[in-house]
Amino acid sequence: MAEANSGPAPEPRPPLSLGLSLLPIIALFGAIGISMATVGTGGGALLLSILFAATIAGLVARKAGAGWQEIQQETGRQIADALPAILILLTIGALIGSWMFSGTIPMMVVLGIDLIDPRFMVLTAFVATAVMSLISGTSWGSAGTIGVALMGAAQAMGLPLAPVAGAVVSGAYFGDKLSPLSDMTNIAAIGAGADLYDHIRCMLWTSLPAAAIAVVTFAGLGLAGVSSGALASSDAALIKSELVGVFDLGPLAALPLLVALVGIALRKPPALVILASSVLALIVGIFGQGFSFVGAVASFVDGFSAAANLTGAEFTPSVENLLNRGGLMSMSGTLLFIIAAFLLAAGMKVSGAIDRLLNALLGLVQSVVSLVAATMAAGAIMVAMTSHGGVTALIVGGLFRRPFAERNLEPQYLSRTIEDSVTVTEPLMPWTVSGVFMASTLGVPTLALAPWAVFCWLGPVTSLAAALFLARKFKAA
Repeated sequence: MAEANSGPAPEPRPPLSLGLSLLPIIALFGAIGISMATVGTGGGALLLSILFAATIAGLVARKAGAGWQEIQQETGRQIADALPAILILLTIGALIGSWMFSGTIPMMVVLGIDLIDPRFMVLTAFVATAVMSLISGTSWGSAGTIGVALMGAAQAMGLPLAPVAGAVVSGAYFGDKLSPLSDMTNIAAIGAGADLYDHIRCMLWTSLPAAAIAVVTFAGLGLAGVSSGALASSDAALIKSELVGVFDLGPLAALPLLVALVGIALRKPPALVILASSVLALIVGIFGQGFSFVGAVASFVDGFSAAANLTGAEFTPSVENLLNRGGLMSMSGTLLFIIAAFLLAAGMKVSGAIDRLLNALLGLVQSVVSLVAATMAAGAIMVAMTSHGGVTALIVGGLFRRPFAERNLEPQYLSRTIEDSVTVTEPLMPWTVSGVFMASTLGVPTLALAPWAVFCWLGPVTSLAAALFLARKFKAA
């Protein structure tokens, strides 16, 4: 039986020019620059900047022959791919409100005041989150549990929050990179065709120097007086007494934290672990703290309210600001950022702009150094536009495998370059899912914490330094 005539095949679209491919990126950075110079780095200005760039990307896609329907479908695919991350984001909001309700965060704040020297809070934040991420393989889980507690302690001590947040992000991604349990570590090795443990050993050459510099920097910050703005010991004692006076900070308050740490370390689904810890925290709050069921639901959904749950108690403004936070709804604005970022990525994807930029970078390769630089640029551009490290690693790995092999560079050099340009740079971009997550979870804008995320921005630097060594080794520069 003859096939039905489906009509002529659509004509292939002409390749997009490099200028048009770059236009949405130029629009994004231009809009962010203007907003920073005029209205600051507030969330509304950043959201409008992303939407403006997404509009430009849509117009470019239209010129390339793609329609709104295609952009919507691609946006839907990207949201579906990111659904596990979105669920973690929402449950982290619920976790913070629930841990306040159970006294878990107040307990850790009091422990922080008692045990951590304010001079070494930034260093402690880096080391603690690095260990947690290395054990669990998840930067988000580490930042959303240990990181949140450390931020609460830093706030109670009156420390500048941006350096602590930068150290949390640095430690979370250092551990994530070197953990064999990390999804991104495994995917980067697969994308480049490298053995997992060869990949991790190769990353040590760029990760350990960056981590060593971060440790020295974070230790030096305290010794140089970055914590000089800390509250006087009498003020810290007052905060501690206020928390101890209204919460029972005994062993029950530690149970939600224990459940979260064990579940994450055992590689259970992070969203389910965080949800289970949140529910347990609500139970602890009802039966251990004496709060109401209505207060439990409100803390889970809208965040903890000191006025609603601790009626009659009076707090200093710093303690009140510490307590009133969290809830599912606290992440609603973050979802708007994610949707806007995916609209931008979808427009660039369907127009062919991303493929055009990657191929242009590949055409610039002349030496080992330029190959590594092109690979890093390709990874950074793609993750900036897609917020999907896994897909970026697979695509960039497939695109650059042959050039690396032609220069007798083993696959782990490619996988390392991908991680040094994708894994550690995404949280420094305020419009990506990771950037939005870290800013929302830690309560510090991305552009404020980024200069302090020493390990993350040193990743590309140490990777290029390693490329210079490879160039001399293989005499190919």
